[in-house]
Parts: sequence; C-alpha cells; structure tokens
Amino acid sequence: MVNVHTKQQRSFNMSRIKGKNTQPEIELRKALFKNGHRGFRVSSKIIGKPDIIFTKKKIAVFIDGCYWHKCMKCFITPKTRTKWWMKKINRNVKRDNKVDTLLKSDGWKVLRFWEHDINKSIDKVLNKMITQLKKGD
Repeated sequence: MVNVHTKQQRSFNMSRIKGKNTQPEIELRKALFKNGHRGFRVSSKIIGKPDIIFTKKKIAVFIDGCYWHKCMKCFITPKTRTKWWMKKINRNVKRDNKVDTLLKSDGWKVLRFWEHDINKSIDKVLNKMITQLKKGD
C-alpha cells in the first residue's frame, strides 16, 4: 500500500489524536454528573494517569481506545508499517497490565472500559461504575 500523505501531513494528523478528554471520556463524565456522582477527578499524578479517579474510594477508571489498546472485538491489524504499529500497540497493552498490577498492589480498584462499550451502551458502563462506588459506602 502506498503512503498517500507527506511526512508533514502524517505528523499533523497524528498530533490531532487526543489522549485526554476524548469523546467517550466526556460522555461518561457527563453521565456520572447527571446521575449525581460528582466526587471524581480527571487529572492526577497517580501511576497510569487514569481518565477518572475517585480518590476517597481509591477507584481508578480507564477508558481504553479500541485501536490503541488492542480490543479483542474491534482491533484490526494495520495494513502498513505493521511491525512498527504492532510493537507500539503491544507495548501499550503491556503497560496497561503493569499499571493495573501496580495500582492494585497500592490498594486501588481498577476499572477499564473499552470505547465501544461507552459508545454502544453507556448505561451498562455507568451501572458497573455505580456498583463499585456503592461497595465502599
């Protein structure tokens, strides 16, 4: 397959991919707020930089992009630069596992949701989160 973008165009496109405040994150935060759950933070210095944090309950929530974190349902192997992309994506998965282990060993409850879960059924995701929040009460 031929690369249709110049190096500068590709660099610009890649720079526009957001790591924070993605649409699934915003939707989930709005749903939490709408349902009366306001005790969360969106930035923290804890390991792994969770997308949503409930510090009092020690709950760290990650919203993983299906491509970047290799979702078993949605992931499609890239057709170009496959070796390079797979190395990068597999490092992300390995890092996610390490972060989960470190947070859990420090007493955190780790919740991970795929972006497709939020896009398809945010109510199910919200219910899972609320269940975990109520366990600490």
